[in-house]
Amino acid sequence: MTVVLYDVDGAVCTITLNRPEVANAQDTALIDALDAAFDRADEDDDVRVVILAAAGKHFSAGHDLKALVGDVEPDQWRRMRETAEGKFRHEQVMYYGRCEKIYRFRKPTIAAVQGSCIAAGLMLASMCDLIVAADDAVFQNPVLRMTGAGVELLVEPWELGPRKAKEFLLTGDKIDAQEAWRLGLVNRVVPRADLATATRELADKIALVPPATAQVVKDSINHAMDLQGKADSWKYHFMAHHWMHNTSTALTALEERKSRKNMKEVFADRDRGDAPGP
Repeated sequence: MTVVLYDVDGAVCTITLNRPEVANAQDTALIDALDAAFDRADEDDDVRVVILAAAGKHFSAGHDLKALVGDVEPDQWRRMRETAEGKFRHEQVMYYGRCEKIYRFRKPTIAAVQGSCIAAGLMLASMCDLIVAADDAVFQNPVLRMTGAGVELLVEPWELGPRKAKEFLLTGDKIDAQEAWRLGLVNRVVPRADLATATRELADKIALVPPATAQVVKDSINHAMDLQGKADSWKYHFMAHHWMHNTSTALTALEERKSRKNMKEVFADRDRGDAPGP
């Protein structure tokens, strides 16, 4: 199966995550293909706007945990993650670097989000300039109970504001599409059946802006966010995220996850959290 689909229609390129059987969980193959697709769109001067979509019921369930705790990743990455230094480099390249590359992509980008948009799925969607959400979209980042300090880029303070970000991360609660719109996480909410059409209409409208103008204004707005500390905050969190990876708390939890028979047991552990005993 082709894990990322690529289509150009006029001035709009649609890049589609295509692992619907696992809710578009992000493994190495998908991330590599996604990166290559954005390179292809960058090289095509006829493309003015990129839509990031997803096949199936859900946008993305986040990182593919089966790949991260199992043996299904390519040997080069699995061997790299056997040391702390290698794990740092792996996540720096695969997650941090490639997500930031989408954030700084020179052409306007729109994420079309339906169903579950979880953890690294939310991180990925937030790299796009705009987000159009279906009315069935649900946003969540429940990884703190699994000892993870968020994911590689801590987008929540910038997308939700600091106080709501703390609540969202510490509770692991879900945010529905309408609440996401109220908080400014998404630009528009549309019926699920209209998601592709509404996103395309928005892309066509943006494509009327000359490419050089769109790039300059996008860069200027991103620079304004950098002046407020966004880039530095992401760098700080990436270091903190990796410090947490190598604590006894996280390492013990990782070994416990590897011992589980299936992902249902892993998620049961997550939902139970670190509840104090009687």
